[in-house]
This record gives sequence, C-alpha cells and structure tokens, in this order.
Amino acid sequence: MGELRPLGDDLPDTSRALAQALRELFEGMEVSVRRYAARHRRDPGTFSRYLNGTRLPPWRVVMDLFADLAEHRGTAVTTEAIEFVRGLYGSAVDAGSSPKHAVEILEQQLADADRISRRSTVRGDVLGDALLDRTHRIADLEVRLNQLEADRSAERERADRLAAAHPDVSDLLQERNALEAEVSRLGRELREVREQRAAAEARCDLLERQLEAVEQQHAAPALAMPTALPSAASDRGGSGSGSGSDTGSGSQALPKILIVDDQPDNLLAMRAVLETLDQDLVTVSSGREALKALLDHDDFAVIIMDVQMPEMDGYETCAHVKRRPRTRDVPIIFLTAMGVDPEHSARGYAAGAVDYISKPFDPWALRAKVAVFTSIYLERHAGR
Repeated sequence: MGELRPLGDDLPDTSRALAQALRELFEGMEVSVRRYAARHRRDPGTFSRYLNGTRLPPWRVVMDLFADLAEHRGTAVTTEAIEFVRGLYGSAVDAGSSPKHAVEILEQQLADADRISRRSTVRGDVLGDALLDRTHRIADLEVRLNQLEADRSAERERADRLAAAHPDVSDLLQERNALEAEVSRLGRELREVREQRAAAEARCDLLERQLEAVEQQHAAPALAMPTALPSAASDRGGSGSGSGSDTGSGSQALPKILIVDDQPDNLLAMRAVLETLDQDLVTVSSGREALKALLDHDDFAVIIMDVQMPEMDGYETCAHVKRRPRTRDVPIIFLTAMGVDPEHSARGYAAGAVDYISKPFDPWALRAKVAVFTSIYLERHAGR
C-alpha cells in the first residue's frame, strides 16, 4: 500500500482525469497510502481504489486531501484548484450515471402524476354526477314542499304548524336538509379533486420539460477540461469549503438556488453536480438556517430541501416558507431517502413542495429539475 499502481488503460477519460488530479494532491504530501488512510481511519484498499480511478470517492475525501495538503505545505489551497477538481469530480459523477437512468426516473414520476390526474378526473366525474343527482332531488323536494305550503315566505312558526297538520312535511324537510348537507360535502370533495388534478397536470408539464432538459444536456457537447491541475497552493488563497453562498463579482445577477441538507457530504455532492449550471448556489445545513437565508434573500429560483433533518424537518420548514407572503411562491424540491412511496410524496405535496427526488439522487435528473425551475424563474422575471 506504499506505492500507487499505474492507472489502467481501460479507465474512462473522466475517471482518469479525476484520479490524476487526486494523485497529484496526494503525492504532494509525501506519505504512503496506508499511513494516510490510517490518519483518517479509512480502509487503505478503498482509498487506493479512489486514487486508481476505479471507485468514485465521496467529496469529503477530496476536501480532506486539499486540507491535508494545505497543512503539509503551510499555505492555503487556491479557489482555482478546488474549482478545477470540482469540475473533474462533476464530470466523473456524470460518467458514473447515465441520462438513460435519469429518463427512467423522470418517466416513472410522469407516470405517477399522470395516474393521479386520470384518477382525479374519474373521481371528479363521479362526484359531479352525484352532486347533480342530489341537486335534482332537492329541486324535486322543493316542488313537493311548495305543493304542501302555498306561501314559501312564511316564517318558521308557520312551517311548524304546517308540519303538525301534515306529518309528511317534516320528513320532507329533514330529507331536504340532509341532501343540502350532502351537496355541501360533495362540493368540497369536488373542489379538492379538481385541485388535485390541476396539481397533477402541472407536475406532468414540469416533468415533460425536465425530460426535454435531460435530452438537451445529453446532446450538448462536453466542455473541454484542462489536463493539468492548477497550482494547489498559494500565498493568498481561500480554503473553498464549499458551503455557504457564492458571492463573487458577477454572481449577483445569477438565479439563486438554496440547498438545505444537514449532511455536509450531500451538500458538497449537490454543489459538484449543480455548479455546471449558471447559478448562484447557497447551501445551509438546517431548516432554521434556510429560513434565515430566505430573510436575507427572497429571490431564490428554487429550493432543494432534505426531508429528514433534526429539530426542524423538511415538512415543517416548507410550511414556514409557504406561510411567508414573500417566499410562498418559491418552488421547493424535496430530497428524500424514503423513496417515492405515494404516502411520502403526497405528504410532501400537501406541505407545499412541487417536486421531489430520491436519495441517492441521479445527477442528470437533479440538474434537469433545477434547470427547468431556473428557466421558469427567468421567464417570470424577464419583463421586470
């Protein structure tokens, strides 16, 4: 475990480029694989595979290499070097996944939304027929009551006297009241079903746009990447931790994306995937930090929010966001490790989310979702 083997000839170009960059960082520390792995309590065989390009490391492993190299040399790592490796990492993540898999995920979500829309349509038809039937029955009862009571403007006392003289009137009044209550209930259910169908149709439209985005990403030519790692250390350079808001010159005009997750690895991985898009990424690690970020900036194009977080989970955070007039229209994508169970997705939609993606997330699918919401945001703000 002391020496690194040559990179295999069958490595994909993206894996080779990342492995070469990681090797350059590692070799700058002049330490064996086994010793370095022990330093971080990692398996030396697994770490060796990271450096050989046969396994994609978690982003935290890459950041540890930067931090350890900076400590070894006594100088900070440049932002340029970090961004270079982040780009290589994103390309390797893309190569490890496939647009085909993203299409399968999005098509399954489209099928689910379409099924909800169709079921809501059928349910709405049934409710509409029932509502019409009850309305007709009430009309018939009114005719019968009018026949028994010539003056419909009489006060309740007269209705009571009439009911005493005609016992069947009391039964008719009770039946009419029951039908009116049922009409009120059916009306509420019909409105809910129509809202459910409208939401499902909106999701279908979004998912079709996301599928088109995946196709466009796949068809676009890959950006040429430099083959040499920039200087990894500098007398004056930032550590580039990868968390917080990117606020460099020229980033103010970019659409802002808020990413909320309590796991640093997830935040770093999402940044690595989304930084290929032209956006300003803001990352926070809790629901409370997300609400604070929304107080500072209310012009986010979309929020990506982890569902399972301590103290304030995604559902509660989403409810707070939707209660604020300035942020209630910001779309929220729920990131969930609970799969795509209908119960969980329904709860997310009820909380105010407009989309969801499962962990481990597919980079192509995540980029497509964010790209579509960003496009919608830009369309809405084009005339302002």
